[in-house]
Amino acid sequence: MSEIYSQSCRDCPRLATHLQRVREAHPGYFARPVPSFGDASPRLLIVGLAPGMHGANRSGRPFTGDFAGILLYQTLHRYGYASAAVSLSRDDGLKLKDCRIANAVKCLPPENKPEREEIQRCNHYLAAEIAALPRLQAILALGLIAHDAVLLALGLKRAAYKFAHGAMHALPEGVSGKAGMTLFDSYHCSRYNTQTRRLTQPMFEQIFTAIQGRIGGPDPA
Repeated sequence: MSEIYSQSCRDCPRLATHLQRVREAHPGYFARPVPSFGDASPRLLIVGLAPGMHGANRSGRPFTGDFAGILLYQTLHRYGYASAAVSLSRDDGLKLKDCRIANAVKCLPPENKPEREEIQRCNHYLAAEIAALPRLQAILALGLIAHDAVLLALGLKRAAYKFAHGAMHALPEGVSGKAGMTLFDSYHCSRYNTQTRRLTQPMFEQIFTAIQGRIGGPDPA
C-alpha cells in the first residue's frame, strides 16, 4: 500500500522547488508536505485543497493559522468534533474527535493553484489514507478539486457524482473496502468564499447537520 504521508516527498518538481524557496524566505515555516490531522480512526474525513501559504504551510497542520480555518474549526467545535473553536498552532492542544482533516495536495502550490498532474501525483496518499480508516462513513469535500480528488482516490467516475454545494452522494458498497460511505460537498471555507457570502455560516452548518443526520454525532470510541 502507498504511504499515507512522506515528509521527504519530492514527486512534484514545481512544488518541491517552490517549497525550497519558501523555506529560504521564511526559515521558521514548516514548508514541507503537511500531514493530515485528527482522530486516527474517524467516521468523518474532511478533505481540503492544499496548505495555505501562511496557514498550514507555516504551522504544519491543516487549516491552522489562517483565515480558511476560522469557520471550519468554529463549526467542528460547535458540532462536537473539536476540543476548541480556534486552531492556532500544532502545539495548542487542540484535538479532534471522530474526525480527521486531509488535503487533496499535501504541498503548498504557487498562488494556491495546483496543476492537474500534481493533484494526480499526490492522490495515492489520499487513497492510502482512506483505505486505512476502517470506520470511515462520511467524507466532506471542501470544493471541486477536493471532490474530484476523492473520486480519483476511490476509482469512481466524475460524471456519476456532480459537485454542488450541499450535494450528498451515496457511494457504492465495497469502495475502498468499506461497507458504504457518503460523500458530502461544500464550497471551500476560503476567505474569498466567506467574504463574498458565497459560503455563509448557516450554509456550512447545514452540511454538518446533514452529516450528523446520516452518521450521527461524534462517536466517543
